[in-house]
Amino acid sequence: METYATVKGQVVIPAVLRRKYGIKAGTKLAITDNGEAIILKPVNEASLKRLQGVLKGKGVLKAIMEERRRDAERE
Repeated sequence: METYATVKGQVVIPAVLRRKYGIKAGTKLAITDNGEAIILKPVNEASLKRLQGVLKGKGVLKAIMEERRRDAERE
């Protein structure tokens, strides 16, 4: 699948993928740059349920603060 970016940097997510991942108008998307690709992940009830318990006991606050520090360094 391919799409194009507009002058404003907007892209259209194909309908088949919007349906598959439950992306609707107003759905928040988490954007990650892994150095080789841009990754879009929907932040909706289904995605949050999949993450439930994943970070339990792993220093979630420290992980979040470290991620924020890395983001600030990239900017």
